[in-house]
Amino acid sequence: MKKYDVTGIGNALVDIEFKVSDQFFLDHGVEKGLMTLVDEARQNNLMEVINTAQAKKQAGGSAANTVVAVSQFGGKSYYCFRVAADELGSFYLKDLNDSGVDHALLEEDLESGVTGKCLVMVTEDSERTMNTFLGITATFSPKDLNESAIKDSQYLFIEGYLITSENGKEAMRHAKRIAEENGVKVALTFSDPAMVKYFRNPFDEVIGASVDLLFANEEEAMIFTGKDNLMEAREELKKVAKHFVITQGKNGAMIFDGDTFIDIEPYKTTAIDSNGAGDMFAGAFLYGITNGHSYASSGKLASMASSKIVSQFGPRLLWHEAKEILAKLKP
Repeated sequence: MKKYDVTGIGNALVDIEFKVSDQFFLDHGVEKGLMTLVDEARQNNLMEVINTAQAKKQAGGSAANTVVAVSQFGGKSYYCFRVAADELGSFYLKDLNDSGVDHALLEEDLESGVTGKCLVMVTEDSERTMNTFLGITATFSPKDLNESAIKDSQYLFIEGYLITSENGKEAMRHAKRIAEENGVKVALTFSDPAMVKYFRNPFDEVIGASVDLLFANEEEAMIFTGKDNLMEAREELKKVAKHFVITQGKNGAMIFDGDTFIDIEPYKTTAIDSNGAGDMFAGAFLYGITNGHSYASSGKLASMASSKIVSQFGPRLLWHEAKEILAKLKP
């Protein structure tokens, strides 16, 4: 029996989330609805004009949110990442420990540098816009992987945002190779439409012949496959993924279980913040399929969890909320 349900690899970022108006984007030259990599000076300029006292701060990054979700539902997860020996690095370690996620970093072993930060700007239409300074996580590489944790997991979960650097891409490829050589299934998330649009060829290198499980939203699926409708895109995805999930926002999701397509109905909700919805869907789904649930049941759990996430401010559930959602399902 494996020690971990999921080991994740990804960028370690302290999420600083706050509400803004569309005018804020016009005033400060921010492109709405995308994740944009920025330098430290640009990010500091934006932080000077927001009320950081009102902002919500959490240990984040796409894969981190996913492995935290696995833990909240009762699974066992591990995370490979990099933070620096600074105040936010210490905050990150404590938050991850409090979330029940295992890792190998000790505060006294952290290196000098700057821990990555992500400014998550949420508008009235619930859309999230991110400006990210990667800091020390930009140097994440194969040496930051814990080979024993990957081997002792049911799934390796790879964050698509790592694709932006050569060392990050190599870490993705190396982790996938470790998993495949040891019978561990590999799950990959595209993370953001911009990643697929600008790093299409590197994704091909990472995916290789195929992955066991792929997470994408509608836009990412169509950009990656070059198709202009979802029906054609999902047929193309069969060539690179043995199983996959395409999230469709307010329209729910569709799952390919290796044989058939399963439509997952959405749960009625009032959306106020879409930040973390895809991460939560992936975490709940991975928890489900590694803990006795079918693909359909796991999709239902993930849909319930993500609908709850978009109805509140922030990318995480409270612990009791996760248990209440889980109690509604039986394996």
